[in-house]
Amino acid sequence: MIYQLQGYADDALDRLVAAPHDVVVIDLARDGGEDYFDPDEIARLRASSKTVLAYFEIGAVEQFRPEFDHLATEHPELLLGEVPSWPGERFVRFWDPRWWDEVVRPRVDRALATGFDGVYLDLLLAYEQIDPSALPDGGREEAARRMVELVRRIADHAHAQRPGFLVFPQNAPELRMVDGYLDAIDGIGVEDLFFRDTDQPCVADYCAENLDHVRALRDAGKTVLAVDYAVEPDNVVEACRRHREERFGGTVTTVELDTVADPCP
Repeated sequence: MIYQLQGYADDALDRLVAAPHDVVVIDLARDGGEDYFDPDEIARLRASSKTVLAYFEIGAVEQFRPEFDHLATEHPELLLGEVPSWPGERFVRFWDPRWWDEVVRPRVDRALATGFDGVYLDLLLAYEQIDPSALPDGGREEAARRMVELVRRIADHAHAQRPGFLVFPQNAPELRMVDGYLDAIDGIGVEDLFFRDTDQPCVADYCAENLDHVRALRDAGKTVLAVDYAVEPDNVVEACRRHREERFGGTVTTVELDTVADPCP
């Protein structure tokens, strides 16, 4: 798996085309803004025997995204508090129909029109990280249900236009416990299963809990793409060993997500 969201050499995908990986996750745009990859570029990448997924967030919005200023001006009430450790990135009322109409659906439509094989959806963890005072009625449990509803809506919308379009959320594997989630997704990307950024073994309680949920998803027939952040050679080898042992795909890469990491052997 290649997971690269910035730093494309010469603003092109040549290095990714030449790489031996079988799955690629890239942004919709080479600059994270409005310089979108075009259908010919994605077709060339797919022609190199790669499945290509379009990355975007569905639980938050970054300040550099083209939709941010519009939301801040026209719908400021959709913007909530900052995402921890990411200054300028704001959680959103992801359950509000305007978020779907003005941000999520256009992104899915762009991924479809550009020829991506599917989408790779980030910040589902917003459902448990948004300040409790901003949650919908019903609190955290209702927020989890609304997040699953959004993922299902993405899948239904895409499949109505292209059956077989892939839906891969990232993180929050516990959402598998919410009715309807398993039917909506083809797999999951999960960060920090074995190494957190950077080169820190993941030994907290949540690491074991996430691994249990991910194993259950794997056993339910879902593809698992593990994303571990390590650069020390011994840690890279260990993360790759764990991926093989658990029958996960994925990558061991840098937290900047700005390079084509070597595939695990």
